[in-house]
Amino acid sequence: MTNKTADALLFFRAWLSAPLRVASVTPSGRALSSLMTAEISAKTGTVIELGPGTGVFTEALLQQGVAEENLVLIEYGADFASQLSLRFPTARTIQMDAAKLSKLPLQASAPVGAVVSGLPLLSMPTRKVHAILEGAFSHLRPNGAFYQFTYGPRCPIARPLLDRLGLKAKYIGYTLANIPPAAVYRISRRRPRRVSDRTHQDLSF
Repeated sequence: MTNKTADALLFFRAWLSAPLRVASVTPSGRALSSLMTAEISAKTGTVIELGPGTGVFTEALLQQGVAEENLVLIEYGADFASQLSLRFPTARTIQMDAAKLSKLPLQASAPVGAVVSGLPLLSMPTRKVHAILEGAFSHLRPNGAFYQFTYGPRCPIARPLLDRLGLKAKYIGYTLANIPPAAVYRISRRRPRRVSDRTHQDLSF
């Protein structure tokens, strides 16, 4: 049995046991992996990956030049976490709920420049998505970014939640080559309004 076939079977079994948590019956394809990691390079620093599963995005990050020791893999599933530890021994693999990320002492060798999320945010309660984003941005450096894909027609993070956290979403791209087709968004901090802008708004009628 090839590694690709073994990964597909592991992913399918995980989906059968928890379809809302895994969200897809197959691992993400090469086209989506490329789109998710296109803006990341060796200069990004530490990269946190949420829900890496079988490591498809992890492989793409390595191909983009990210050092394996600069990868922090947060995986809830025990089988996935075990496989990730064997496949990427230099990376830091942690089996935990991504909603508890803010409590994780990272001690990273380089600032966190990106978070790559393979989590099915659309199937999660808003309070859990809030906790995941809050935790991710507690580790991200000021100009860092959170990358999220979705099978839905719009950003999977609701505008009111983005507003509450002071974040903004930018559409990166869409790929029909993935099964199912998927879009990618970059989530980042909003720039604080300048004093002159606020003053102008306050004086406007």
